[in-house]
Amino acid sequence: MRIRIGQDPLTIQDFEQVVLEKQQVQISEEAIQRVQKSFQFLQEFSKGKIIYGITTGFGPMAQYKVDDEEIKQLQYNLIRSHSSGSGNFIDTIYVRASMLARLNTLLLGFSGIHLSVVKQLETFLNQEIYPRIPEHGGVGASGDLVQLSHLALGLLGEGEAEYEGKIWEMPELFKMLNLKPIEIHIREGLGLINGTSVMTGIGIINTLNARKLYHWAVYSSSMINQLVESYDDHFSEPLNSVKLHPGQNDVAALMRKMLNGSLLLKRREEKLFNGNTNGQAVFLEKVQEYYSLRCVPQVLGPILETIDNSCRVLINEVNSVNDNPVIDVERKNVFHGGNFHGDYVSFEMDKLKIGITKLSMLIERQLNFLMNNKLNNILPPFVNLGKLGLNLGMQGVQFTATSTVAENQTLSNPMYVHSIPNNNDNQDIVSMGTNAALMCSRVIINSYEVMAIHMISILQAVDFLNFSDKLSEFTKFHFFEMRNLIPKFVEDSIKYPEIRRMKNYLLDNPLEPTKP
Repeated sequence: MRIRIGQDPLTIQDFEQVVLEKQQVQISEEAIQRVQKSFQFLQEFSKGKIIYGITTGFGPMAQYKVDDEEIKQLQYNLIRSHSSGSGNFIDTIYVRASMLARLNTLLLGFSGIHLSVVKQLETFLNQEIYPRIPEHGGVGASGDLVQLSHLALGLLGEGEAEYEGKIWEMPELFKMLNLKPIEIHIREGLGLINGTSVMTGIGIINTLNARKLYHWAVYSSSMINQLVESYDDHFSEPLNSVKLHPGQNDVAALMRKMLNGSLLLKRREEKLFNGNTNGQAVFLEKVQEYYSLRCVPQVLGPILETIDNSCRVLINEVNSVNDNPVIDVERKNVFHGGNFHGDYVSFEMDKLKIGITKLSMLIERQLNFLMNNKLNNILPPFVNLGKLGLNLGMQGVQFTATSTVAENQTLSNPMYVHSIPNNNDNQDIVSMGTNAALMCSRVIINSYEVMAIHMISILQAVDFLNFSDKLSEFTKFHFFEMRNLIPKFVEDSIKYPEIRRMKNYLLDNPLEPTKP
């Protein structure tokens, strides 16, 4: 089944199906007609007029008129000159998301590009052809000029691409697959590269991965509360409902759902409110848990709300016209402005990475609690199920978790406020949106690595305490799922393959809180 696009606004579910599940796409007939009308209108309207990037140069060189016979060459020059990125190449999942985002905005019919452009993007998505796009180069002001130029270069049959796991020179790949370059007529270069589609595509994948990570954080928090046999009132409805933040109440409700039926939680009414203190003046059992266990709704609540808001903003962006100028067929006019500016995306990506960094800090503190027997008083040091002194348990991996969280903290410095004027000061305030999205992605993937270490430690702790049969049905089901992936270990073994395996499992298996 193909996902029809260009008929209705794209949803987050569309992105999941097309980008993550590799569903094919089909451009709607209505969208094809819009693209053709926009192209035909611009061809006629532009004759004898001064229109930026069509009959003029680009950026500060917009003051120079381009002769009629050079209009096509101008578009080629734009794409080739701005295919100037450097550094590592972004992952194909982000390229796929960027292509879908760019295709969707072009199908709105405000870009004046030739039909061959959107048909080529449709082909690239359906045949899983991914132009190689470098990380470095975008300042996020005229959108993702450099990164989108590398995408446009691929549509021309130039540059490099990844196809079926191999790197190809585009001319060779075009010949093998019998593809033809897009047709350049009047605005195809500017229409392709002047927009926010790379930062938006990366950003939407970030929100999807962040939401999965949030669910796993609630799960791990639910597990560790069972391990310490905590009181149940800190995630109760009466306590949380008097704090009016929806995120906090959603987290608490999810914890209650995940923990329903657990035999390990205590009721304060039964243990401490019964008037029977046995004359104790000092209590050996904790009256309240550490904050990393007790304040989960308050810590994860604002993070959940940030994920929700980022998702709304990114979906609005992907369904918006985000290039310049805007070709308005209905009003028979061409409007010049700055819809390519990436501030909405940049700001959200900075907020999201700060939130996910805080999530990784919460997980690291929970992990530290498990590692330190003097804190938890129920587990051996480093959840070591072997011989103390001879074996080391999870001691080595804690260094990795601590180091990775420290990197997240440094990466959380916002890009949004790091505008550097460039382009002969034409772009005198910029968003750095692509950098923000890429840095946010790194923070999220880092956090999955920390979560993987934490989850393996939790599995070991459950087995040491022999608590698996007392867990709630929901947490028990996923405990055994992960135990099949990472078996219990007593003797020391090489840990990095297990961390990688667990990280990939967490990324590829979104937790469904409604199912056991």
